[in-house]
Amino acid sequence: MTSILLPTPTTADTYLLFGANGWIGGKLITLIQANGDTVIKAQSRLENRQDVEKEIKAVRPDFVMSAAGVTGRPNVDWCEDHKQETIRANIIGALNLADVCFMHNIHLTNFGTGCIYEYDATHPLYSEIGFTEQDRPNFDGSYYSKTKIMLNDLLADYPNVLNLRLRMPLSDDLHERNFITKIIGYKKVINIPNSMSVLHDLLPLSLVMAKRRLTGIYNFTNPGTISHNEMLDMYREYIDPQFRYHNFSVAEQDTILKARRSNNELDASKLLREFPEIPHIKVAVKRLFERMRAGMKG
Repeated sequence: MTSILLPTPTTADTYLLFGANGWIGGKLITLIQANGDTVIKAQSRLENRQDVEKEIKAVRPDFVMSAAGVTGRPNVDWCEDHKQETIRANIIGALNLADVCFMHNIHLTNFGTGCIYEYDATHPLYSEIGFTEQDRPNFDGSYYSKTKIMLNDLLADYPNVLNLRLRMPLSDDLHERNFITKIIGYKKVINIPNSMSVLHDLLPLSLVMAKRRLTGIYNFTNPGTISHNEMLDMYREYIDPQFRYHNFSVAEQDTILKARRSNNELDASKLLREFPEIPHIKVAVKRLFERMRAGMKG
């Protein structure tokens, strides 16, 4: 999946993975196994602390990873009407895991979100001034984002946690959770540049970061931004020449949604200091569609 290679371990490490049955969890399983390590799918539910601790004691993993949490189906509007379930998964459950791992001196990688910012006067559209990991989150227009802001702040107090902030994740397949799949199915789309995460480029790096025992918050996106129209134009060029789309404004979009959506640029400088080879998002999306087209022909 990537040119990044992990150092050959003397013994295989064991990963305990929460959210293993999800889209990103499935990709992590493939990557961990490809690196010659062992991955165990967690069976305990994060909101049940005693079960989580019992499982961690039984498995004794070298690393814990969590791609668990609630985003809602078909989208984050679900969280507006299921606030208690959202709190249980996105705050209580995630903190249970972080705290148990802290108590047992285990490194935890949490896959979080960067959808906790929106363009503002100091980070305006088209300025290329992105939000850094130190910037205070300024978007709580959805209940989902509100819970993620709370979690973002609380996880920062755990020295064993690596918190990776994904945005609008993209993959080479047309899985239903792929942001590309979502927007090609919309009748109308907004046209705003955003930071996004190409999983092909970034997910393998999460294993390297765990091996290095990096901690703290990282904006886990490709550098730069890409607009919805730019992405859909590439989709039409590489995948479906007959595809057509129509735009509407953010104000018009807000009238059909229960909750507002985050649009922002995240500063990827901190991540690039560790991995300077990560491609710009426009280059990365072009390569993504090239791989997708090659896979369809194959």
